Amino acid sequence: MLNLKKISALLLTISACAALLCACATPNDPQGIENVTAKGDNTYTLTYKDTDHDVGHEFILDLPAETKKAPLILMLHGYGESAQIFRQTVHLEELAVPKGYGVAYVTGAPNPFSTGSSNGWNYGIDEQGNDDVAFLKNLARYLQKEYGFDPDRTFAVGFSNGAFMTHRLAVEDPQTFAACVSVSGIMAPKVYDEISLRPRASFFQVTGEKDDVVPKNSDGSAKYAIAPAIEDVLDALAASNELDQVEETEIGKASVLTKMTGKKNKKQVWHLFNKNTRHAWPDEKLTGVNVNELIMEFLDTQL
Repeated sequence: MLNLKKISALLLTISACAALLCACATPNDPQGIENVTAKGDNTYTLTYKDTDHDVGHEFILDLPAETKKAPLILMLHGYGESAQIFRQTVHLEELAVPKGYGVAYVTGAPNPFSTGSSNGWNYGIDEQGNDDVAFLKNLARYLQKEYGFDPDRTFAVGFSNGAFMTHRLAVEDPQTFAACVSVSGIMAPKVYDEISLRPRASFFQVTGEKDDVVPKNSDGSAKYAIAPAIEDVLDALAASNELDQVEETEIGKASVLTKMTGKKNKKQVWHLFNKNTRHAWPDEKLTGVNVNELIMEFLDTQL
């Protein structure tokens, strides 16, 4: 015979446990981030539990005086590099931290399915690889929870392979990354095909006139490329956010800055077309443009 009193007590216990779990965890809590360990000099290591394997990462964190509700920037390096190399090369934190931003330079990982691969980011070109969209989302959530950074003002900035990744983040996870910046970046074809499905993140692309990695309509290189022309990518991102106002300005030494904006929200798409530059972080002495200052100007529009 069923003991109704025992069943009732058991159901109450289960209900109480479920309520406790709900109170302790939220959908925005970080998942898979484990073993975060301080190494000194603002450097940390961690393990990310991917779908079927563990992935080791490192990040360098520069904090503003107040982190509660502060904006956060994740910095993504080029292929084969590291958080340390990228920080030493770019030093965006020197401008960002005094303005109240937190900055985390993050080291990618080799593709476990590709023999001999180096540190990098799975930007959507390979069928197999690390789930870097999930990793970066959960790293952002970890930093938001640990330091109080604003979940609505989290951004990603990348160069080369790291910039390829910011293209993917802007399309696949605008809920986490409100704005992304790509210096010498391209977009994977399958990511490009997803743009029109819903609004995307604000986006700033920096392209070198002589960058032979980035396909361009302007020089005909897009005709021979697998990736879509950068002009088509930016037009599609602008259309997804209903941006119908275009402003072009010549800056520096004959470089052109295009800003696409709209009236419905603060979403923006910018494109800096750098004269005489190749696949590299732009040199102000060559271009007459301080790209770091321009990146911060763009991100400030999203605050």
